[in-house]
Amino acid sequence: MSNSDHPPRVSSAAASSRRWRDVALLVGLVGLVIAGLAGLALATGWEETLEGLKSLGFVQLMLLLALSLINYGFRGLRWHIFAGRLGLPTDLAQNMRHFLGGFAMSVTPGRVGELVRMRWIRRETGWPFDKTAPLVLVDRAADLAAMAILLAIALALSTTGVSGGAPVAILALIAAFVATRPALMRACADVGHRLSGKRFPRLFARVRRAANSLSAFHGPSLLMLAGALGVIGWLAEGYAFYLLLSWMGAETGLWMALAIFIFATLAGGLTGAPGGLGGAEAAMVALLALDGVPLEIALPATLIIRVTTLWFAIGIGLLVFPIAEKLSQRGEI
Repeated sequence: MSNSDHPPRVSSAAASSRRWRDVALLVGLVGLVIAGLAGLALATGWEETLEGLKSLGFVQLMLLLALSLINYGFRGLRWHIFAGRLGLPTDLAQNMRHFLGGFAMSVTPGRVGELVRMRWIRRETGWPFDKTAPLVLVDRAADLAAMAILLAIALALSTTGVSGGAPVAILALIAAFVATRPALMRACADVGHRLSGKRFPRLFARVRRAANSLSAFHGPSLLMLAGALGVIGWLAEGYAFYLLLSWMGAETGLWMALAIFIFATLAGGLTGAPGGLGGAEAAMVALLALDGVPLEIALPATLIIRVTTLWFAIGIGLLVFPIAEKLSQRGEI
């Protein structure tokens, strides 16, 4: 058998360098997670949260967590569908592992740490980052579109509405539209390249290549299915917020509670802070107060819903992360 029949061998020096690079990246990610968790813990009134949790029964708490699981499950299924449409040779178990494990990085600034999913995919399939980046873009865009649709419906059906809600919904839809249009993404890359003085050519070239792959996600049937999965997922968490407020004695209606929850979540994301830290909580408490909810209910309700959504997701991510990291190393070439 000729040498050309054998797969290329990676030199020991190159393999060692790659291992050290992976270790350094992992240490950096873990450091960001620890810093994010510390900041989140300091900003959370744990005494008030614990007191509020004690006022809930076991069945009530389990129902809140179950509704969050519905959100994660439907969005994870959507990630699996997107991965299949992109052509990734991964199965449902792999895709759910990648999706849930990435939640551990939700507390990194701008949630950039969630790109660790691309690292696992590269190890297991050999697909480079620029070929899998569209998966992240379309997933974020699907979330924005689903939340914008829910916010618009909630604003239309609520009795009072949320000040500033309509512009936020429109902006979310525009961002979702741009993130799923290859021509617009390429145009943004070209403008960014020119504004940077034509620096970072490799970075903008990768953005253009990623934009080309977005065409795989076009099609009304895919978009309708993805939209339905996202709407059901986020509706479940919004309904959990409504139930929580009802149990604590607030008279906030379903659609108003949903509007407040979605608006606050989007507002927190716009800050770029880890997990929407500060922005989401402040918006939620303020909007509840404007709706006439007493502060002694608004504050603990806000903290509890963050525990049963954001913190619960992080907890799942921290459990799945080491499993995903270990299994991805087995598949590394």
